[in-house]
Amino acid sequence: MNQTDNKPRIVVTLGDPAGVGAEVALKALNDPEISKLARWTLIGDISGLSAAEQSTGLRLSSLDVDFQDAHQLPDNTEISFGELHAEYGKAAAEYVRLGTTMCLRDEADAMVTAPLNKEAVTLSGMPFSGHTEYIAELCGAKDSRMLLASDHLCVVHVSTHVSLRMACNLDINRIVRTIELGHEAMRWLGHIDPRIAVCGLNPHAGEHGLFGTEDGEFIAPAIEICRRRGMCIEGPASPDTVFVRASRGSHDLVVAMYHDQGHIAMKLIDFEQTVNTSLGIPIIRTSVDHGTAFDIAGKNQANAANMKAAMKMARTMAANRQIRLQ
Repeated sequence: MNQTDNKPRIVVTLGDPAGVGAEVALKALNDPEISKLARWTLIGDISGLSAAEQSTGLRLSSLDVDFQDAHQLPDNTEISFGELHAEYGKAAAEYVRLGTTMCLRDEADAMVTAPLNKEAVTLSGMPFSGHTEYIAELCGAKDSRMLLASDHLCVVHVSTHVSLRMACNLDINRIVRTIELGHEAMRWLGHIDPRIAVCGLNPHAGEHGLFGTEDGEFIAPAIEICRRRGMCIEGPASPDTVFVRASRGSHDLVVAMYHDQGHIAMKLIDFEQTVNTSLGIPIIRTSVDHGTAFDIAGKNQANAANMKAAMKMARTMAANRQIRLQ
């Protein structure tokens, strides 16, 4: 963060040009509360930005925001909203690469990503399983995790984009590392001594071995290791009740064993305000927790609430990390 300006520098990648990314970014930055939080730079193609300006009636020139043209699409490209195109997928991935590079070079303090389409990226010939994994690869990080966060609850996942069968192959060290990364992230979000609950894998956390032994063999030992390291931690907790208790204030962070265990709970509790954050990488990256919304793209119907939440969280994490590094 620039010592002469307490506002962090945050880049926003505009996602798939056929989706709602540019629309929600413009709408979010049109809110004075958001625009004043940071020095914002949008990364995309001028053709995609212009299409969003036309559909929303908002103009980037009226906002105090910089724009970096990635030059992936010709300036006169007519964007086909709601359609799957390989060139759009390739462009969206390049926006992320450029934003990540800026963060790694200390040209930006954080990155917010609008949604891209995994199928479109794959059509371009690029193997792609998700933002988190791609950014981790760009950063040379081999141990990334996904955190979902809102004002009501935060959830970090031991595994994400793998089959449920693979997710059940637990590892004590991976669970410990997930807890550590979640603990660190919660401190960036302002929790000095975060209270952590760890989900069991099986119904009722195995019910003392009646419904599976993984909870006792892998999860409990990992929790004990973290407890000895001074963390305020509980579990293995029954997955069918822990999210409700935590959302009512019993804990600051829940550790989920696999993708849907955490995602379903978070999206039920607070879909619009839930932010996706990548952990285990050397940069701060937050994202909306919705997709490209091809069905409403270009119709000026997208709600920017989730983008605003992602922007606010990026600003909070960048500011708190800078304080801790001083």
